[in-house]
Amino acid sequence: MRYALVYGLLSGSIIILIMIAGFEFTGPDSFTHTLWYGYALMLVVLTFLFLGVKRYRDIECGGIIRFGRAFLVGLGIAVIASIAYVVIFEAYLAATGYRYLGEIVAGAHTAPERAEIESMLYNPLMRTMFVSLEILPVGVLVALVSAALLRNPKLLPAAGSIPQS
Repeated sequence: MRYALVYGLLSGSIIILIMIAGFEFTGPDSFTHTLWYGYALMLVVLTFLFLGVKRYRDIECGGIIRFGRAFLVGLGIAVIASIAYVVIFEAYLAATGYRYLGEIVAGAHTAPERAEIESMLYNPLMRTMFVSLEILPVGVLVALVSAALLRNPKLLPAAGSIPQS
């Protein structure tokens, strides 16, 4: 649980803080406002998930871990990262008077589209669900890949603990 908390909080916090900085310091037509930027940033920062699983394997498991256990550790990190991401985003929205939501609604092309977006974004439960669905699938994917890679004890062994064949 400690690994999930440390690496999850680190991942989720860094991702959302960099995204918020992009919202604040660039224009709405900037690259930092694109989906590609957001998902690329998530993939890069979720390397902390990989590092958390690796550290757990090396410290707690003596350099050897099964896929299932590695996946569960990675999933724990992804869930904590998702929670941190949502909580910090909600705090940002509240601190700015929900200005960012207004920018999203203003970008809608038609009145029915605007109404639908408003009903989703201004409902805290729906917004929380959608925001968590931005990062959680990426975290699950990284957890799967990390577990698949790190079940091999020869991959990035801990210093001084190269497993014997």
